[in-house]
Amino acid sequence: MAPALRTVLFRTHWLLGLSAGLVLALLGVTGALMSYEEAVTDALNAGRAAVVAGDRTRLGPEALLARVQADHPTLRVSGLTIAVDPARAVRVRFANAGTERPPARYVDPYDGGDRGIVAGEAAFATIRALHRWLLLPGEGRGWGRTVTGICAMALLVFLGTGLYLRWPRLHSWRIWLRPSLTRPGRPRWWSLHAVAGTWLLPVYLVIALTGLWWSYDAYRARATRLLTGAWPEVRKEGGRMEARGERPALALDAAWRTFTAEAGEAAIATVTLPERRERTIRIRYLAHADDPPSARSEMHLDAATGARVSLAHAADKTLGQRIADNMLEVHRGRFFGPVFALVFCLAALAMPGLAATGLALYLLRRRAARRRRAPAASGSPVRA
Repeated sequence: MAPALRTVLFRTHWLLGLSAGLVLALLGVTGALMSYEEAVTDALNAGRAAVVAGDRTRLGPEALLARVQADHPTLRVSGLTIAVDPARAVRVRFANAGTERPPARYVDPYDGGDRGIVAGEAAFATIRALHRWLLLPGEGRGWGRTVTGICAMALLVFLGTGLYLRWPRLHSWRIWLRPSLTRPGRPRWWSLHAVAGTWLLPVYLVIALTGLWWSYDAYRARATRLLTGAWPEVRKEGGRMEARGERPALALDAAWRTFTAEAGEAAIATVTLPERRERTIRIRYLAHADDPPSARSEMHLDAATGARVSLAHAADKTLGQRIADNMLEVHRGRFFGPVFALVFCLAALAMPGLAATGLALYLLRRRAARRRRAPAASGSPVRA
């Protein structure tokens, strides 16, 4: 006789728990560590990032870029993060040198002086690699990305099967939302596991659906189409990378003047310099320091002339476009505000707890099954 649907779903649930559940526990811890990466990095670099403005005049972007390239002739600057705060250093990012990206550095915006590397960046880079592809060879193109994608799908299966298996015959908010910690043994572990999963189900649903964004290109393309009504542009990888340290002349000062004239003094602006055959400079910015990441606008400027090519204000975008442009912030919960960011962080930290309670339930069930089989094998009656 074929097993009942409930039995099939139950076995699927615990089988995935013994495999994908352990990986999800690791992803939960690393995801929680990255939830406040910017805040932790800022705290670690409070001294390096602080400068004394006095009566000094800021260097233009071209002069600043030239000074950084002179100090690091073997590296290639890929971007600058510039704050309107006069006491804030400029953060400089470098392009990949071989297979690794050199650490970002802080520089004085008034004389271009090097203030040191960004502390904590290397540690978070390792945590990020562990979270995204489990530190397996091949990085984003290897098996690690596939494994984490499968685990994200397994999380969706967990949510569906778990909800079905705990659907009560008697519906009461106490049954659904309040754990029965006074019950002895296995019922207590089941109550804790099931109620915690119920509370966190909406958060895990968002985490799983957004996590697949980085695992499968086809999923990202279809999700983009669903959110924005248009297919994403396919980035061409053709073209030769310019030699290290070489770059065609950029009208960076002219582009910065165009940007400040049209966008005003943005609280923070991230300037991405063109790579390969690209001919536009991208500037993503927040108008005010207290704006959420979802309020980030974007301007593209011609690299040769500094003229504006396009401008996309966050306020003019649809909700779907804002979600697609800020998928990482949705994944971390920051898209919905600081309270939800904390909830998402705590939910990620709870993943090891769900894995542990699920494992405890499995071991207790196995032990109970062995006890039931022992009297039957010896021929003695089973005591009630």
